[in-house]
Amino acid sequence: MTTTTPATIEKDGGTPPSGAPKRRLRLAVDVRQYGIFGALVLIVVLFQILTDGKLLLPANINNLIQQNAYVLILAVGMIIVIIAGHIDLSVGSVVAVVGALTAIAIVHWGLPWWAAVFIGLLAGAVIGIWQGFWIAYVGIPAFIVTLAGMLLFRGLTLVLLTGGTINALPGEFVAIGKGALPQWFGTVLGGHDPITLLVALVVVGATIGSTIRTRKRRQTLGLPVEPRGSMIAKLVILAVGVLGFAWILSANSGLPIILIILAVLIMLFTFVLKKTVFGRHVYAIGGNRFAAEMSGVPVQRVNFLIFVNMGVLAALAGIVTTARAGGAVASAGNMYELDAIAAAFIGGAAVTGGIGTVVGAVVGAMIMGVLNMGLSILSVDSAWQQVIKGLVLLLAVAIDVVGKRRGRR
Repeated sequence: MTTTTPATIEKDGGTPPSGAPKRRLRLAVDVRQYGIFGALVLIVVLFQILTDGKLLLPANINNLIQQNAYVLILAVGMIIVIIAGHIDLSVGSVVAVVGALTAIAIVHWGLPWWAAVFIGLLAGAVIGIWQGFWIAYVGIPAFIVTLAGMLLFRGLTLVLLTGGTINALPGEFVAIGKGALPQWFGTVLGGHDPITLLVALVVVGATIGSTIRTRKRRQTLGLPVEPRGSMIAKLVILAVGVLGFAWILSANSGLPIILIILAVLIMLFTFVLKKTVFGRHVYAIGGNRFAAEMSGVPVQRVNFLIFVNMGVLAALAGIVTTARAGGAVASAGNMYELDAIAAAFIGGAAVTGGIGTVVGAVVGAMIMGVLNMGLSILSVDSAWQQVIKGLVLLLAVAIDVVGKRRGRR
């Protein structure tokens, strides 16, 4: 006989029982989903005050996106890995080796930049196949395989670069990391880029439309829906946040190319996790692998694809990092894996797997980025920056653990 508890209902997204437990469950879900957004807003406001308004200057917002693009990309892949109950310690080394290979393809082999990018992404897929094979089909824990990968690919980077660097990359390639769309329509409203503002309006409109459609569909099917007031408040906050962000960003030099890449990744992987069979299988494996196997989930194949995906995203992060730096160096990607893991856990991923969202991981990465930038503007020593970020990570995981413990009572 199986016993259904509020905790399992919440995890599975099912319908809670009636009465007081339902009310507590709904509150717990709301806190988990929106608490991380509140934390981000609080940190931004705090540093905006402490830095005398420098944090939200247009140039700093642009730098915030470009400097943290690598962790945003890695966090998107890492959250899927963690939801499935794994970990990947090799992504920093994959960033380095793919960056080196891409630079060699451009400078030494004379290939056009787009062909080098393709080779870099292909290399990331091959690395993901290599690691996914050992994890999914041989049964070696991901911690061991990716630890070996961290050493392996860092060593290959040193071999490829022979301890030196590769510079003189073409402008088209460098623009991937630190370029922006041309301001084809000039500026409006006192120096703001109309393309950036238009894109923000489209994003807000699409989000509102999608939310309303989803609510109506759930009502038609008789499924529980979010309270109307909560939904409206969430959409208003989202609209104000997106439009305010776009307003500040549009006062700089146009829409960053990397922001477009990030937006596509976030929408794509949010759709994959929420709307596809693959996404449901990832949550099922992380929630209870044995039950997933007994339910017919192809665990080996899903685990294999998770690491292939992580390899491709790590390769993309390597390309972006190399483009922004304007060259390949052997030390690239150092500690990037820890940034990505921290972003995922700060963004709400559960240490036991089965819980987490792409948007949460992205918000977690933004919290890390704002902390980095705010502390840098305040000229806080880098050693103390590490201390503060470590405490933030510990606090995020502690909240998750304590919340789960209360949920079992």
